[in-house]
Amino acid sequence: MNANDLRKGLVILFDGDLCKVMEFRHHTPGNLRAMVQAKLRNMRTKNQFEHRFRSNDEIEQAFIDHHEMEYLYSDGAAHHFMNTESYEQVEISEEDLGDSAAWLAAGLKLQVQFYDSRPIGVELPKSVRAKITETQPMMKGATASASYKPAVLENGVTVLVPPFVNEGETIVVDPSENKYIERAK
Repeated sequence: MNANDLRKGLVILFDGDLCKVMEFRHHTPGNLRAMVQAKLRNMRTKNQFEHRFRSNDEIEQAFIDHHEMEYLYSDGAAHHFMNTESYEQVEISEEDLGDSAAWLAAGLKLQVQFYDSRPIGVELPKSVRAKITETQPMMKGATASASYKPAVLENGVTVLVPPFVNEGETIVVDPSENKYIERAK
């Protein structure tokens, strides 16, 4: 594949290591050649770095297997998952999960990513329901177009919510971006 095909969340082989694309941006400066500016995270060292690819550079995509698994529990150093078909259990370290660990809840079914039969991460669902445990009360005269306010969810993650959302309410959140979607129905 070439650099123009990069997408957020894609895993590539870069300098002999697996790297996950955290962000990318196509850039065409004036009369110069197009390029792709990408923020990558080395999955072995966990270091993040930026690299500029020419738009026609060839990139080797890592072929990742996905298996549906159910989150079981955490023991401090690792998180344990069970394959829903074979009942085989695997553990993924805190470092491999990164920010995704905050969204794990007992019984949650999700896609676990494997490379060379080794678990390397999880793919979170597109939306998650979460209860707000702490936020400022609604101010009189506040409208939906007013600025957003911070709200702490039951899992400890802070998201920005509209001013009409109150403590104790359940909301729908995009876990990959920690972004409010709507009130839960």
